[in-house]
Amino acid sequence: MNLNVDPSELAKFSAVAHRWWDPDSEFKPLHDINPLRVSYIVRQCGELAGKAVLDVGCGGGILTEAIAREGAKVTGIDLSGKALGVARLHQIESGAIVDYRLMAAEALAIEAPASFDVVTCMELLEHVPDPASIVDACAKLVRPGGYVVFATINRNPKAYALAIVGAEYVLGLLPRGTHDYARFLKPSEIATFARTAGLETDTLIGMTYNPFTRVYRLEADTSVNYIMTFRREQ
Repeated sequence: MNLNVDPSELAKFSAVAHRWWDPDSEFKPLHDINPLRVSYIVRQCGELAGKAVLDVGCGGGILTEAIAREGAKVTGIDLSGKALGVARLHQIESGAIVDYRLMAAEALAIEAPASFDVVTCMELLEHVPDPASIVDACAKLVRPGGYVVFATINRNPKAYALAIVGAEYVLGLLPRGTHDYARFLKPSEIATFARTAGLETDTLIGMTYNPFTRVYRLEADTSVNYIMTFRREQ
C-alpha cells in the first residue's frame, strides 16, 4: 500500500515531537483548544465511557489521552514514530490507557473495518496528499450508527490571512511553514468526500480565536477553523 503521507510534513512534525506536551511550545494551540474539542465530541457523539474510539493522526496524544479520561477504550494511530514515542512516554507518566499504533488509517481500515463507535481526525486532512482517502478510511473504520469527527481549516482569503499570516507570521502562534494554503479544505469538499464514502453530515461548527483575550470559542463562524461531524447510517 502506498502511504498517504507527505515525507516533508512527516519530517516537520517529527522534528518537534519532543515538545508535544510542552504547553508553551508550538503545540500550545492544541493544548488550549483541547477542552473545547473534547466537550464538542461528547456533546455530538454522546458519552464516551465504554465506547471504542479511534484517533487518526494522534501525534503525541493530547486529544487521545483526554478521550481516554472520558472512559473510552482508545486507539491512537500515527505515521510518526517519534510522535508516538512521545505519546507512549507521556502515557507512562499519566497512566492513560491508550493503544498507540504506528499505522495508516487506510491499512487499519482493511485490518479492522467497522470496529469503532467514534473516529476522530483532527488537524490532519490539511497535511496529507489525499484527504479523500483518509475520509474514506474513517468511514470504513466506524460502525453503523457511529460518528466520525474532522477538524481542519477552510480555504478562502480570510483563512489565509488569519491561519497563515496572522497565526504564523504576526502572532507567532505556530511556526512559519506549518500550513500550506493550497491544502486547506472547504466544508463542501469534505462533505463531498464523506458522502462518497457513505457518511451523512451531522453538524458543522466553527472555532474562533480572539487575539486580545487569547480565548478560543466554538461558534457559527466556520470561515477559518471548523469541525464537522458525520454519521454512518449503515
